[in-house]
Amino acid sequence: MIPLTLAEIAEATGGRLHNADQTTLVTGSVEFDSRRVGPGGLFVALPGDRVDGHEFAERAVEQGAVGVLAARPVAAPAVVMPPVTDAHTRSVALTGDTDGSGAAVLAGLARLAREVVDRLAPRGLTVVGVTGSSGKTSTKDLIAQVLEPMGPTVAPPGSFNNELGHPWTVLRADEDTRHLVLELSARGPGHIRALCETAPPRIGVVLNVGTAHLGEFGSQEGIAQTKGELAEALPGKDHGGVAVLNADDPLVRAMAERTKARVVLFGESPDADVRATDVELDEHARATFTLVAPQGSTRVTLDLYGGHHVGNALAAAAVGLELGASLDDVAQRLRQARRLSARRMEVTTRADDVTVVNDSYNANPESVGAALRTLARMSDGGQRRTWAVLGVMGELGDDGAAAHEQIGRLAMRLSIDRLVAVDEQAVGIQHGARLEGFNGEEPVLVPDVEAAIALLSAELRPGDVVLVKASKVAALWRVADALLGAGA
Repeated sequence: MIPLTLAEIAEATGGRLHNADQTTLVTGSVEFDSRRVGPGGLFVALPGDRVDGHEFAERAVEQGAVGVLAARPVAAPAVVMPPVTDAHTRSVALTGDTDGSGAAVLAGLARLAREVVDRLAPRGLTVVGVTGSSGKTSTKDLIAQVLEPMGPTVAPPGSFNNELGHPWTVLRADEDTRHLVLELSARGPGHIRALCETAPPRIGVVLNVGTAHLGEFGSQEGIAQTKGELAEALPGKDHGGVAVLNADDPLVRAMAERTKARVVLFGESPDADVRATDVELDEHARATFTLVAPQGSTRVTLDLYGGHHVGNALAAAAVGLELGASLDDVAQRLRQARRLSARRMEVTTRADDVTVVNDSYNANPESVGAALRTLARMSDGGQRRTWAVLGVMGELGDDGAAAHEQIGRLAMRLSIDRLVAVDEQAVGIQHGARLEGFNGEEPVLVPDVEAAIALLSAELRPGDVVLVKASKVAALWRVADALLGAGA
């Protein structure tokens, strides 16, 4: 973070100083985990399910923090936030925030992040926002890798994309930062708009509108309305605003009518400004395509698994070109790009030639479909036996049963050899597979992670390819971890 005094932080956040010297300077990082606080840092005291960060204020100071952002006085120098009365702000507070203290601290954190962006923007900082129902994290990682050679770039680790992770990432930026690449998620209307107020983007990327969180939004149109808040938040074209929109998704393409920014379309559509032609997948489902842009065309091969990464790469290319990279430089950076975030198409081959595809971080119908198509491609024309170990896809509302059934049907249409549904909540996947019909072994339902591990341990053989995927609540990464531990 840029150096700020506690008095400046209090003024920016609307808080009051408590037991603090107003000239004390914060020179270190801003952390909500007291174990990560270092010299000169600012500790953010948040409530949780089991512990309250306010109880660790003294420990944070002992470790070098010079101040605490808090909702109530603590035994340490602090900026104390006033109670939150705004209903929307209260609605996005953290789990365990029974008294609104978390909402108060999050509000202060957001205001502090906005202060930092406002100070850095005149010095050349460009904020890039990325949203969509799936692919946000992978695309954010690609954009960061394209931009880093052009100047210091800050992007969140993994999926730090909510009311906590978003401002925390912003506060990683300092005077040297040229690019701030942010991932924006939403659980309801207004959430993306609020994140954009925390760090106003100049470039906004909208990837797709799927069915993730359908139970909370009610319809895809409702999801599109919220995702489009990013396009609405962009500055006009006269002020450098650029909306990078997926030409292949009608609901995203329509967002061009909702923005004052200049629109750049990406995709495989013939009228896309940045598009892919002649897409090919190798036996590992890695894509090669011709990248076509106003600057010319060039061939690109990605070292990422899955054809869905073509669209992610096009979005990253569009951002890089907008910020001044040459087409050749963008293409070379895409060729060199690597997976940065864990449990997202993380492919590992054991010593016994069993390949584990750990895509267990999260799941929705679109991302599971993409993962299954990748798995089918990795069968090497049927030479390798494929396993799909799938768990529940959460937050789908009334469409959940049909969505799980369709995934089971898709697995059978793709000729996946072994389908294992984990936990009773995923029974619809097994049911759909049975309805579709199967040529190999019957799809099975196991009661829990331990049963899945036992089945795989007993029946895997050299050359098999295993996909593990589910929503976070299923914790199916334990299956992948066990398989990789067994094959170490």
